Amino acid sequence: MVTMVGNEPSIEKLVTDLIYLEHDAIAAYESCIERLDSKEFSAQIATFREDHLQHLQVLNEMARELGVEAPTGGDMKQMLTTGKIALADIMGDAAILRAMKTNEDDTVSAYERASRHEDAIPASKAFFMKAHQDEERHRAWMSTTADTLS
Repeated sequence: MVTMVGNEPSIEKLVTDLIYLEHDAIAAYESCIERLDSKEFSAQIATFREDHLQHLQVLNEMARELGVEAPTGGDMKQMLTTGKIALADIMGDAAILRAMKTNEDDTVSAYERASRHEDAIPASKAFFMKAHQDEERHRAWMSTTADTLS
């Protein structure tokens, strides 16, 4: 799935869409944690989920400051992000991590674009850049770890 998040015309819409994306990501992480056979991998994924929870907290504060009603759950993409994990479960941990990596591709792209949004103030841009780095780190771990299992 290729996300268009980060291309919104206003900062308000961008923050709203990032909140949806984070809710979707958190649901995928929870599904992943439940399905991984390796407790070590589950523990690492749980630390990444904490990053997403922290991102969501910051985004909710941004929404409040912008006067935007923050979504309280994911959108229709959540079925795709969690569905990939459920299907990958049949093939084992490597497949689950590869499915998660594809979800991370979307968050990496979204935060990269968000960091360049013309309406973002310096503090917002700094947060978007930090979140982008977090997502890059998550994606790299998932890719490298999945490759070691193949």
